[in-house]
Order: sequence, then C-alpha cells, then structure tokens
Amino acid sequence: MVTGAQSGHPGGSLGSADIMTALYFNVMKQDPKTWTRDSKGQDAFVLSAGHMTPVYYSTLARAGYFPVSELATFRQFGTRLQGHPSIERGLPGVVQASGSLGQGLAAAAGLAMGKKLDKESNYVFVLCGDGESEEGEIWESGMFAAHHELDNLIAMTDWNGQQIDGPVEKVAGEGNLEAKWKAFGWNVIVAEGNEFPSILNAFAQAKANKSGKPTMILFKTNMGQGVDFMVGTNKWHGKAPSQEQCDQAMAQLEETIGDY
Repeated sequence: MVTGAQSGHPGGSLGSADIMTALYFNVMKQDPKTWTRDSKGQDAFVLSAGHMTPVYYSTLARAGYFPVSELATFRQFGTRLQGHPSIERGLPGVVQASGSLGQGLAAAAGLAMGKKLDKESNYVFVLCGDGESEEGEIWESGMFAAHHELDNLIAMTDWNGQQIDGPVEKVAGEGNLEAKWKAFGWNVIVAEGNEFPSILNAFAQAKANKSGKPTMILFKTNMGQGVDFMVGTNKWHGKAPSQEQCDQAMAQLEETIGDY
C-alpha cells in the first residue's frame, strides 16, 4: 500500500500488525454487518497514533468492513483511505478521525464514559504511540479516565522506542512509562507486542480488570517488525519503500507467515 502510494508509514504499522490482528480477530466484540459509528452494543476502537493507517485499513478490510481490493486506493485522490483516518466519507469501522497526535486517547475516554453512562458492558480500545506520549493531552486524558474510573477503557502503547526524529529517549526522555501510568492511577500491563501468546494474555488480564482503573497495556514492539532492513530504526517511520524494497520485504514477511 505504502509503495503504491509512495507515501505513508510502514514502520509502526509493521510493528503493530500482531496487536491489531489479535484485537480484531480474537478480542473485540464487533460485527461489521451491524457496525455504526456510535458503536452502540459493540466494542469500539480508536487509532490515536493516526499515521498508522496501513495496518488499520488492512485489518478493517480483512475483518469485513470493506473490500480488500479497496486497499489499492490508499492515499490516492478521492479515496476513503486517507493518510490519517477520516470520517468525512463514512469509511466503515472508523469511529473517530485522528492524526493530530494525543487526541485519540481523549476521544476514547469520552466514548468509554458514554458507555458507562448508557450502562453498556462493552469496551473501548485505543492504540497510542510512545512518541505520541510526549503530547500533554495524553496525560490530561489519563487523569480524566482515572478520575472517572473508566475500567472499560483499554489503552495500548506501541512501545517501540522510536519516533520520526529518532529514539524517543533522545527526543524527550519520557523515562519509565510503566511507573508514570501507575502514578496516574492506571492499571498497567507490560507485554511483548510481537508475540501472540503475550498479546492475548495481556488483553485477557485487561478485560478481567474490575478495579475501577483504566488499563494501559505497554506493548514492547519492534518498528519495522519482520523486515530486516526496517526493523528497529526510525528511518522507516514515514518513508515509502521502492518497488524493489517492497518485493524484498514481502518475500521476508511471507516466510514469517509460515512460523504461525
């Protein structure tokens, strides 16, 4: 998709592919046939790190929200599959427009509070980035969710240690995210975000949480997971591979599929 458009963000999308697969095919209670944007009676998902649309759209298409063939229109003129999630064209599966970093967690907290007020038993899931967590709105939302005891809110951080300008610790020095979220009154789970047993166990723990605290799952991931020339570097945060590089990457990923 990114190669075809010559624009997009492959690194974080590859690193979060296992998380999104587990979420949509094993964890979330959602049905594309009855989905509505207000998510009544279903779990909801918000992509706070809105640049990771390659993995988001790929997941939605394969979950049945729209045809897989539409993925070929990614970032093309007039497409519903814009570079960041948009609600303007009514793309099925997208609850909230996102991309201005930090805002997705706030929207998810509002959705979770709405479900509490409506006495719904469903969950709201939201995926943030560790670079995104430099935004003040993330922590404002964290305080809000803890104060209102939103234990139906399950947030995730794609904890790959990289952002567009380099390693996260060199850009803003976030320090110990686990300790920080605990200090903000959250239930915190640390898991391996590129290993399915660890991912599924983390989600099970999060859904079992009835403490009145929202949950933050810190998923340790590798940017560019599965592609040897992309893995672990910020250089592929927002860079499109050439066709030759794409073919090389796809060959490696097809070999990896056999491991599952």
